[in-house]
Amino acid sequence: MTYGVGMMLDAGLVLMSDTRTNAGVDNVSVFRKMFHWSVPGDRIITVLTAGNLGTTQAVVSQIEERTKAPGERHPSILTAPTMFQVATEIGTLLRDVIAKARAGGMEGEEGEVFSASMIVAGQIAGMEPSLFRIYPEGNFIEASFDTPFFQIGETKYGRPILVRGYDRAMPFEEAVKLLLVSFDSTLAANLSVGLPFDLMVIARDGFTPLHHRRIKAGDPYFASISTGWSEALRQAFKALPAYDMAAV
Repeated sequence: MTYGVGMMLDAGLVLMSDTRTNAGVDNVSVFRKMFHWSVPGDRIITVLTAGNLGTTQAVVSQIEERTKAPGERHPSILTAPTMFQVATEIGTLLRDVIAKARAGGMEGEEGEVFSASMIVAGQIAGMEPSLFRIYPEGNFIEASFDTPFFQIGETKYGRPILVRGYDRAMPFEEAVKLLLVSFDSTLAANLSVGLPFDLMVIARDGFTPLHHRRIKAGDPYFASISTGWSEALRQAFKALPAYDMAAV
């Protein structure tokens, strides 16, 4: 399992994903789950992945056209005219990879076909920034004012933080802080999510990452967020009125 979030703001897009992959408690590894492609001045496209690692790596490999020599690679998503068509192409790739796994009998221990989901975010020049959530079947939904962020993977622990704290007009710095609180809450509740975290900030009409870094274990800012959030929760809990059993 993993945790990834893509968020739309008035100022642009903010994305974060963890890097933990496990095949049992004794086989935990770190794999990148955030990928991006850009043409300065024309477009930037970022993909977050969750689910079976073999499935997601196969999709990313096809996007990058790894069968060609490095100098000949030219992903077709860099020529698609709209982000909608980018999402359509990636959705088709994901569906086809899963279908091949099913046809080859690649099933989990409980008969579940190796599955995956993705977030696709980006902007093409002359158009608005876009955010999509792609399902294993290849279909997708697009973010809107009513649904301004998407989560994939282990979503339930971090979602309440996002729902209560999100503001479309917030600056990038506040959005990053909100995501880190959401990831900290997920990290504390689920061992299948873990550091390092990959972070990307894409400014509207920027077409290259405004900010892109990996947040590793021991990062001072993340440590301060984790400690501060825990203490704030304890203080808020103590400030709530006490339950009076005698009054019931």
